[in-house]
Amino acid sequence: MNEPHSSHTSNIGKWAALAEVLGVSIKLGLTSFGGPIAHLGYFHHEYIRRRKWLDEKSYAELVALCQFLPGPASSQVGIGIGIIRAGLWGGFVAWLGFTLPSVIALVVFAFLLQSYGLSDTGWIHGLKIVAVAIVAHAIWGMGQKLTPDRERVTIAVLTAAVALSWQSAYSQVLLILVSGLVGVYLFRKKPIDPVPEVHIPISRSLAVVCLLFFFALLFALPLLRQWGESEWLGLADSFYRAGSLVFGGGHVVLPLLEHEIVSAGWVRPEDFLAGYGAAQAVPGPLFTFASYLGALAGGIPGAILATIAIFLPAFLLVVGSLPFWNQLRKSKNLQAALAGVNAAVVGILLAALYDPVWTSAISKPADFILAILLFVLLQVWKMPPWSVVLTGVLGGMMLDFL
Repeated sequence: MNEPHSSHTSNIGKWAALAEVLGVSIKLGLTSFGGPIAHLGYFHHEYIRRRKWLDEKSYAELVALCQFLPGPASSQVGIGIGIIRAGLWGGFVAWLGFTLPSVIALVVFAFLLQSYGLSDTGWIHGLKIVAVAIVAHAIWGMGQKLTPDRERVTIAVLTAAVALSWQSAYSQVLLILVSGLVGVYLFRKKPIDPVPEVHIPISRSLAVVCLLFFFALLFALPLLRQWGESEWLGLADSFYRAGSLVFGGGHVVLPLLEHEIVSAGWVRPEDFLAGYGAAQAVPGPLFTFASYLGALAGGIPGAILATIAIFLPAFLLVVGSLPFWNQLRKSKNLQAALAGVNAAVVGILLAALYDPVWTSAISKPADFILAILLFVLLQVWKMPPWSVVLTGVLGGMMLDFL
């Protein structure tokens, strides 16, 4: 009698965990404006500070792991947290909740932008200023925990300087690698805080299958596209390769998508640019720009195919990497390397705070005043992010009249 009851209770617990992950991720998908770096700030506030689903070090290391992987880093971090919290399906619902609002809003809002020219309105400017406060808030919190001494502060500052001076698709990956080597040199003999064990509810055999499937699709889709001469195979191949081969997130994928989609004649250049404007205005991952392009190329089925194709590599790579994470983190040399890597993550966020977040949002003293106000609401008054977003929107509309 007890066994079925135990199983039933366990099932209830699993469904409750999935519902919790879905609810939180939908909230983030509706309120996370500002691009991938700002998303990490929202995640940090919601998942780490408020709900404590991961500790600070593990979160920074997960961010670093996802920076190594091609694809949308913020979406991959969300998938990883969902998997850690509620298993494989937790990763899926975390992605679905974070992505779906943007998919729906982007297709609708992109056409509104085309029709009414809303890209320069004050409330969108307010959203950009919100991103300044969110990223600064994340840097403040992570910096206190991850750069506690002068060596790691120096790594963070030098990383930020190089990231700003040398911007390419691979600069972040190389900076993380170099910082890891510096960490081994500086900290291999120092006592390192014990690494908390993170339960990864995925088997290594499944991880290997996912990695093999990732590479199989990467090489098979171009061949199938040539042999089949199907427009749907062409769309799947173009978006899957975009999601598989791009480091650095949403902005970096845009030139590749323009080459693949506009050159093929699926979308007109002016429609591509209109969609890019919409992608800056809606919350959630910039990779959902693919949903807009897919809708123009093939209606609702095209939007669904493009969305799945561009995000599938991210999911396969996260599932394929996480089961090996704990074992790697137990190595003393790797812990020393991670001390340097974590400092580099703070530096990369610091660089992103200036460019593109600050440079695209702060152009006059009133913008700076609003950004400081929003930062104080987050840091001092502990206001929830959605209320800070609303305040930023209203503030941006007021600034538009000054």
